[in-house]
Amino acid sequence: MRNAAIDRKTNETDIHLSLELDGSGKSDIKTGVGFLDHMLTLLARHGRFDLELTCQGDTCVDDHHSVEDIGIALGQAFTRALGDKKGILRYGSMILPMDETLIMSAVDLSGRSYLAYGLELQAQKVGTFDTELVEEFWLGFVRNANCTLHIRQLAGTNSHHIIEGTFKSVGRSLKQAVAIDPEFSDEIPSTKGTLS
Repeated sequence: MRNAAIDRKTNETDIHLSLELDGSGKSDIKTGVGFLDHMLTLLARHGRFDLELTCQGDTCVDDHHSVEDIGIALGQAFTRALGDKKGILRYGSMILPMDETLIMSAVDLSGRSYLAYGLELQAQKVGTFDTELVEEFWLGFVRNANCTLHIRQLAGTNSHHIIEGTFKSVGRSLKQAVAIDPEFSDEIPSTKGTLS
């Protein structure tokens, strides 16, 4: 079983997270940030990951610390659950339509962290959620999952649809990338012999 549990406690957040890569898309998420709960539920469902997550954060100040630290913890969980990455497909991509919105994501579980963020969110908030935090979440994730992630908004102007489409698209890209290639299940998919 490829799974991981992360406990991350700082002066700003207290996070408990468990991740099962070979799951069925079940999730139980309580971050204190309702919109993020919904987005992570979508990520788990479309990635077919089982995800349990609680966060007690200083949301009385704002949501920034919780959102960023959850991205960090989720990235750490992917790194731990993947281990040496033997047998994984490594790459995944998805172009996902959501009504008028079209989102592209592509991931490489390369061991190198890089985020190419191409979303143009016109609204500053979706409900009470600050849309600038979407980039902070993905930065925290890629830096700790040690992956390359490209996200592009190809069409659309509705910020809610753009963010939702992004989490669905990335979930599906990650599902592909972490999948085991049965023909090469004992090999690390790199000519260097390592993905670290």
